[in-house]
Amino acid sequence: MKPIALPVLCMLLALAGCQAPSAPEPDAGFANPLVRQRADPHVTLHPDGWYYFTATAPEYDRIELRRARSLNALGKAEGKVVWKKHASGEMGAHIWAPELHRIDGKWYLYFSAGRADKVWEIRLYVLENSAANPFEGEWIERGQLKTGWESFALDATTFAHRGQRYLSWTQVAPDGSKGTNIYLAQMDGPLAIRQPAVLLTRPEHAWEKIGHWVNEAPAVLVRNGRVLMTYSASATDANYALGLLWAKEDADLLDSASWTKSRQPVLRSSEKAGQYGPGHNSFTTSPDGKTDILVYHARNYRDIVGEPLRDPNRHTRAQAIGWRADGMPDFGEPVADREVGNQ
Repeated sequence: MKPIALPVLCMLLALAGCQAPSAPEPDAGFANPLVRQRADPHVTLHPDGWYYFTATAPEYDRIELRRARSLNALGKAEGKVVWKKHASGEMGAHIWAPELHRIDGKWYLYFSAGRADKVWEIRLYVLENSAANPFEGEWIERGQLKTGWESFALDATTFAHRGQRYLSWTQVAPDGSKGTNIYLAQMDGPLAIRQPAVLLTRPEHAWEKIGHWVNEAPAVLVRNGRVLMTYSASATDANYALGLLWAKEDADLLDSASWTKSRQPVLRSSEKAGQYGPGHNSFTTSPDGKTDILVYHARNYRDIVGEPLRDPNRHTRAQAIGWRADGMPDFGEPVADREVGNQ
């Protein structure tokens, strides 16, 4: 007997009043970890067909770029250091969470940095490059990206939606209250924002306050009529986890009432998979644009000796995003490490 093709099977099952088998979940399919000892990964697939990658180096002293034709090839791609920390003064310590963006025909690197003499006085900074290729040309320091008040600030990301560019970032509130919050503002070009900034989320649930009161690392994906924003919460050990905010795509994004917040994490440590502290993600797609991909960091062990920020083994990982019938993402669990051939 010949096997029945899936479309025919679905039709027969429908006529019989039965449900067709659900579509298989997307294959995780990646050689995880993609890049070892790289935290806070930012990956974008550009129209030139390259995946561009940057991340936090464990020495916290530089920004490097790499690119490859596939995500699996990023680990073997040559990294190029495009900028190093200052020997003194501002931008002299804690070089964290760079993101590479192409805006109005130029490349921009948004990153966080402390002062050499005050390493926790961390602020947002921007580099600019007018070359067509970000591995060429000159990266020019454009200075601090001012948020409207001075306090601990990090993890800036930018996105365009319905003709408007926005900046979202993490910062201690103007009144100095405990914890880090996530804010959103319109941008006036790539180097400045409009006031006032809007508070989107602060640590409020128990799972956001383990070790430290943290909401940080926003990342945005627009799909299925919604603007989705993931964020990370708690200390950077096994308690680190992803939360989710969402708003209707036609809503006023600068109205905090437009946003809904998940009560539970949408991605957290998995003992079964041997992955701990998944977080600080970015989004990209398969080369054909048909599969949405979550790129994030995690460790493959729970117990850490000493301060988690001094442990270098947050590795970059990737997995396909599932989608529920209501159009919301299903991140599932972190996938286990595995080796596969280059895609």
